[in-house]
Amino acid sequence: MEDVAAAATSSSGRCSSSSGPERRPCYRFGLQQTPGCGIPPSSSDDWPVRPRTGRGARGFLTPAFLPRRTEDSYFGDKSCTENISTVNLTSPSSPRGLNNAWTGKTPLSSNRSGCRNWTPFTGYSVTSSSSVSVHNAASVIVAVIEGRGLARGEVGMASIDLKNPEVVLSQFADNTTYAKVITKLRILTPLEIIMSNTACDAGNATKLFSLITENFKNVTFTTVQRKYFSETKGLEYIEQLCTPEFSTVLMEIQSKYYCLAAVAAVLKYVEFIQNSVYAPKSLKIRFHGSEQTAMIDSISALNLELITNNRDPRNGHTLFGVLNYTKTPGGSRRLRSNILEPLIDADTINTRLDSVQELLRDEELFFGLQSVISRFLDTEQLLSVLVQIPKQDTVNASESKITNLIYLKHTLELVEPLKDALKSYMTPLLKAYYSSLEDNRFGIILEKIKTVINDDTRYTKGCLNMRTQKCYAVKPNINEFLDIARRTYTEIVDDVAGMITQLAEKYNLPLKTSFSSTRGFFIQMNADCPAIHNDQLPAEFTKITKMKNVYSFTSPDLMKMNERCQESLREIYHMTYLIVCKLLSEIYEHIHCLYKLSDTVSMLDMLQSFAHACTLFDYVRPEFTDTLAIKQGWHPVLEKISIEKPVPNNTYITEGSNFIIITGPNMSGKSTYLKQIALCQIMAQIGSFVPAEYASFRIAEQIFTRIGMDDDIETNSSTFMKEMKEISYIIQNANDRSLIIIDELGRGTSTEEGIGICYAVCEYLLKLKAFTLFATHFLELCHIDVLYPNVENNYFEVQHVRRSTGDIERIAYTYILSKGQTEEKNYGIKAAELSSLPLSIILDAREIVTLISKQILQQQRSTPETLKERAIHHLGSRLVQAARNSRLDQGSLRIYLKGLKKKYEADCIISEQVLTESQ
Repeated sequence: MEDVAAAATSSSGRCSSSSGPERRPCYRFGLQQTPGCGIPPSSSDDWPVRPRTGRGARGFLTPAFLPRRTEDSYFGDKSCTENISTVNLTSPSSPRGLNNAWTGKTPLSSNRSGCRNWTPFTGYSVTSSSSVSVHNAASVIVAVIEGRGLARGEVGMASIDLKNPEVVLSQFADNTTYAKVITKLRILTPLEIIMSNTACDAGNATKLFSLITENFKNVTFTTVQRKYFSETKGLEYIEQLCTPEFSTVLMEIQSKYYCLAAVAAVLKYVEFIQNSVYAPKSLKIRFHGSEQTAMIDSISALNLELITNNRDPRNGHTLFGVLNYTKTPGGSRRLRSNILEPLIDADTINTRLDSVQELLRDEELFFGLQSVISRFLDTEQLLSVLVQIPKQDTVNASESKITNLIYLKHTLELVEPLKDALKSYMTPLLKAYYSSLEDNRFGIILEKIKTVINDDTRYTKGCLNMRTQKCYAVKPNINEFLDIARRTYTEIVDDVAGMITQLAEKYNLPLKTSFSSTRGFFIQMNADCPAIHNDQLPAEFTKITKMKNVYSFTSPDLMKMNERCQESLREIYHMTYLIVCKLLSEIYEHIHCLYKLSDTVSMLDMLQSFAHACTLFDYVRPEFTDTLAIKQGWHPVLEKISIEKPVPNNTYITEGSNFIIITGPNMSGKSTYLKQIALCQIMAQIGSFVPAEYASFRIAEQIFTRIGMDDDIETNSSTFMKEMKEISYIIQNANDRSLIIIDELGRGTSTEEGIGICYAVCEYLLKLKAFTLFATHFLELCHIDVLYPNVENNYFEVQHVRRSTGDIERIAYTYILSKGQTEEKNYGIKAAELSSLPLSIILDAREIVTLISKQILQQQRSTPETLKERAIHHLGSRLVQAARNSRLDQGSLRIYLKGLKKKYEADCIISEQVLTESQ
């Protein structure tokens, strides 16, 4: 019940730097514009940088604060792959000296589009919730390390999101394909990956390093010396930085040496690039084992279009798009991570389903909760900025801290309305979140803020409105000089308005005062003003631009006023910043409760999003048994984009009939049906209702798909080789609790070889108890049910419609799934008839197929023994299923058992008839 327990207590371009010691590279993420890095490392523990001075060069920079020995530099050898970025200082040979930035290249660097200078990210706002592409931009830095010798295959990972002060640790044993590592990195969508320099020594790179660089071509790779992957240092970091609420993580990771080593490297690196340190006891640190969630590999996520549409990445025709009615960026990130990593604990899933069901019962309460959640900003990112302490004060840092304090006040003022919206709910999860909001630290922080900040200071939209809020945030009479500076600022603003009024009177023009964050105050006027002659404005006006029907311009005097305004603002921000810093130092000890609030808001946002989707579509609550049974289910994405509701179909898979072969003509609906099953399984395991009249699922620990028929130019893989790689991955990683979807196999080679490979793969998968759905055009494969009683054949029905004129028939697709195998023959040729192929070719093709069919296909009849075994197998599996899951009363159960008996007797009679006929 991890959700209840939590309540009670998200590819970027590659980056490289070319800046000197006056300005180290740093990332910016909206809330806090990280100050430039102008101070050199003050001790040997800081990380000096090893630059490149030319192709393959080994030279070093040696300013006073840089060690001269290679082994003392932080960055390892960058020469083994072009994916690895190098952070350079200034060139000692530069004629301009150390203050001049020098750009170098790694030995294998090229002009690829994925390679660019280290540029800080900008433009992300705490208030942005509508733009998926913006708030899903990569912001995670990951450190990966693998054991050596006998420990090879044991992998430790540590990741930190620069927008969210949460460190996630993982350690697990992986096989030679490193499937778990690649999948976890795909889910994290890292901005940068850090690895040990010993893992990528030129000519001796490890397999893990090679696989990661192959799969993440557009991600920055940075190698660091192995000594920085220190488990002792990692444990010290966790003891220093972990908040008391999450300190139990120490018990989980005491013996997890590799993830401890990874966290040491990633935290030190983040401090280096951000030029800031995290406040003590300020980070949420948790251990995330690979056994806690279902694994969906990256290929399957793409095939199923979970997050991104394969045809048009910009549209929302994905599972994420169907379910995403979240109101906050945190809720959206949580939904994304849940879709990619569904839960596998039935109790936790049912707790979520209970909450969604209760949200749907009372419309008024639901919309009240939704309204409160929509007013929250990005709490996680706000917290991330608050817990970082810049090493250097700048104007941007000052303004950012003031803004963040206003955001914090706005967020804390929403705690009481959120409690009021939750107080009537009775399900355990919602009650637990209500209890978490009763933490008195929320009130303590808000009271401390209100002793310094004006009560009417709040978050507002519009840059001028927000600037005004920041200027007058601090109460009067706290700092006399601040009061004087604010009066000066007010006078300047009044002078600006007065001057523009005078200009309007002077030239008899309808001028109005406007403001932007880049231009400051400027003047605007409608272009259709009759007072303007020949589109000529007075000569006094400069920087004239015209957009649509509006002129924008300024004047020399107004520009001077803007400069005076900026100087006054800098004074105000500096004095306000000092007061804010003092206030923040007083509330740091209580700020950890915001982790609880962030978790509460994001989870409630995701749950209300599930409920909202249910109000738009006719979804049903799923059950969890050992059977996959869906009555009249349909594809959720197809329903959203189609005018008419998709044709629903039934699905029934048990341990006794766990391998379903699906046949049918091209375009009959096989691929859509297969994807529909996987999507419904994922929806159920994240706690959402599903598109069906009734649905029961077996928890899937892994979901695999083999869909599509494309070659891969980047890896030099043909269609057939790509098929073989994907099916090999499934065979190596599948277990008894997997859901396997295979849509066509062996199409990239000859028919005989394709049938042989399909048959062999099926026999291998039949040894497992995994639920497998296998769509194929090889009708010979359907006869495998003679040997394996746990195989079921299904097919998609079609109808033949004869046109009123002529003898030509056409196929009408019903999209209805039925038991048995398709009786359609040569449907590929019938599909070809709809194209522009000449009739003579089609007739020749039909004749040749008939001859080949007579030579290859031999009639396969079931023996009496196999029919009897099949009848016994089906009876036994149905009895076991009834014993485990039946909820029928005695009378209904008796009727069901009598039906099983009659079915068994009928099957036995058929086997006897076959025996008689054979004699």
